[in-house]
Amino acid sequence: MQQGDMMYEGKAKQVFATDDPTLAIIHYKDDATAFNGLKKGTIIGKGVVNNLVSNHLFGVLAQHGIESHFVRQLNERDTLVRRVAIVPVEVIVRNIAAGSLSKRIGYPEGTRLRSTVLEYCYKDDELGDPMINDTHIAAMGLATKEEMDQIAALALKVNDILTAYLARLNLSLIDFKLEFGRFEGRIVLADEISPDTCRFWDARTNEKLDKDRFRRDLGDVEEAYQEILRRLMGGVQ
Repeated sequence: MQQGDMMYEGKAKQVFATDDPTLAIIHYKDDATAFNGLKKGTIIGKGVVNNLVSNHLFGVLAQHGIESHFVRQLNERDTLVRRVAIVPVEVIVRNIAAGSLSKRIGYPEGTRLRSTVLEYCYKDDELGDPMINDTHIAAMGLATKEEMDQIAALALKVNDILTAYLARLNLSLIDFKLEFGRFEGRIVLADEISPDTCRFWDARTNEKLDKDRFRRDLGDVEEAYQEILRRLMGGVQ
């Protein structure tokens, strides 16, 4: 497998073409941003953690029939993936009030919601990934109703699987972001599932073990990321 030209560079990843037009290589960086790029920094080792954590969780999901773009891990920072057409709709899955949801609805952080909430955002960095709803998605032609029905069902299934799995590792899955892509006519899970895209709290202490430590200047950021990796690598599937 030969790595080709860089096709895309985002806040946390670079994507490279390969000599196979159906495959790409994702390289995970240590760069960290928050608040739509207003805050920037570096979290040492973050790229390694996000790569390993994402691949591990994609593997857990695959055991339950969830198809993703993941093909195989190449090294600690690089992963081979299927080239998918990303649906420009970010899905936020919320189990417990935190972050922007707490501010919007006035619920104290840590309040368990009566049911899981799905939110959609338009994937556009220049616009700040604004929140949208099903009627926006239809009006903008971002995805069909059938595709969004599949995406919603998959997001809820992913939530059920990961919530149960992480609970065995004494981790609470507060909320998380998912992205999906089109591959050979199917909707598949894409992007990453990591401390960058999830809120992970220690189930006993409610200690934050995710990117909020960077966003809120809580300190021990690298240690929190490493703790997530340690629990996953030491846990049982």
